Amino acid sequence: MTGFPSLIAIDWGTTSLRAHLLDDTGQVLDSRTEPWGVMHVPNGDFGAAFDAVTAEWRRGHPDLSAISAGMIGSTKGWVVAPYCPAPAGASELSAALMRSPGGALSIVPGIATDGERPDVMRGEETQIVGALDLFPALSPRSLLVLPGTHSKWVEVRDDCIVDFTTYMTGELFAVLAEHSILGQLAASPKASVDSAAEADAFTLGVTTAKNSPQGMASTIFSARALVLTDHLAAGASLAYLSGLLIGDELRCGLSGGQRPDALVGDATLCARYSAALGIFGMGQVPVIDGAAERGLWSIARRAGLTGSSS
Repeated sequence: MTGFPSLIAIDWGTTSLRAHLLDDTGQVLDSRTEPWGVMHVPNGDFGAAFDAVTAEWRRGHPDLSAISAGMIGSTKGWVVAPYCPAPAGASELSAALMRSPGGALSIVPGIATDGERPDVMRGEETQIVGALDLFPALSPRSLLVLPGTHSKWVEVRDDCIVDFTTYMTGELFAVLAEHSILGQLAASPKASVDSAAEADAFTLGVTTAKNSPQGMASTIFSARALVLTDHLAAGASLAYLSGLLIGDELRCGLSGGQRPDALVGDATLCARYSAALGIFGMGQVPVIDGAAERGLWSIARRAGLTGSSS
């Protein structure tokens, strides 16, 4: 039996908008996805996009609060939500919510670290809050990995994000595959291969990165050279490249000796990281899905937006 509608939760990123109608326990009642990321909002009208996505839900429940996280709070978004300084957790984020013009949408700020090499996140902080809400045993001390366009390795202490490192693994793959010589061979009409060949190529890429302490600068061209010397099928070259990049991320991330306690995010992408971790000798690492909407629910609840606060 489902509960009654209690909150609209929106993951509003660079390329897409994912909206969820949540009940009074934080469970998803309905969802809607549009290609209206902050760089692709029709006519740049954030208010109209928000109204279009939420209109049906709000007609039946006009008093519903709405909350969003992601690039919607960036300089390219609807309104800038200044970063919370680390360490920060759900309490700090809920206290720093920004309101959109007109006040219809509360926007979660990101988190920033300072020092010689500062780092920032927007959206991932909400996934971390959700992961900790779903699995409280991770709250005292854990290392969480969030695969993605900009992968995050996040240190959690006492329910707060205390430090993190960003790896541009997903974006590097896209740039190299689409705009460099490395992607040309795989684009050939004759370059198709089966899934087994791709899996083998991915494994080879991860293994190559694992055994290359000097880093990927000296190995990345092998994605082309292996094909030209008939050691790798052209159609498997991008799987190999993916393995190289993910493997190099893991080589760096694991260099401190700490084992990830969970992978957070898309199940398909997390499965690739799980396979790569296995090549590095790691046992099964739990995968946490649905953390974004759970995190939005948790932050909104603390802010009193759901009708009950913790």
